[in-house]
Amino acid sequence: MRKMVLSILVENTAGVLSRVSGLFSRRGYNIDSLTVGETENPAFSRMTVVVSGEEQILEQIRNQLQKLEDIVEIKELHSEESVCRELILVKVQAGESERKDVIAVADIFRAKIVDVAKESLMIELTGNQAKIDAFIKLLDGFKILEIVRTGITGLPRGSGDIADYV
Repeated sequence: MRKMVLSILVENTAGVLSRVSGLFSRRGYNIDSLTVGETENPAFSRMTVVVSGEEQILEQIRNQLQKLEDIVEIKELHSEESVCRELILVKVQAGESERKDVIAVADIFRAKIVDVAKESLMIELTGNQAKIDAFIKLLDGFKILEIVRTGITGLPRGSGDIADYV
């Protein structure tokens, strides 16, 4: 079992997300993470899709994606050749007695406190999946009220650009 991160340049048209996600659902493939956003060129969007599976299944996913007409280019983001990050917001119950301890954990990870309420703190953290998971694990002793994660997004290192293929 291997995890594959795909950076997919697509035409920024109505329904492209539906067509890509539909390809996965029709074939029974699970998407571990999916992020989508417009690129520096409004005619294109970039999708970052994370999938897990055996090598044969991953190759089949790539081949099926390349057949979709909206897809301009697909690049696999290998960990040593790219930078991948995720954003998380965590709301932690923290009254007066827990507040300092929660802030200390956030400081260790260089996280930001983005909202303070009487009985809770909201923390923002950006990093790779291992950092995010370690942060959540350290918060285990506190009551987590809510968590939201953006999913992975990434770019290849260096000066190359996926849009060079357009």
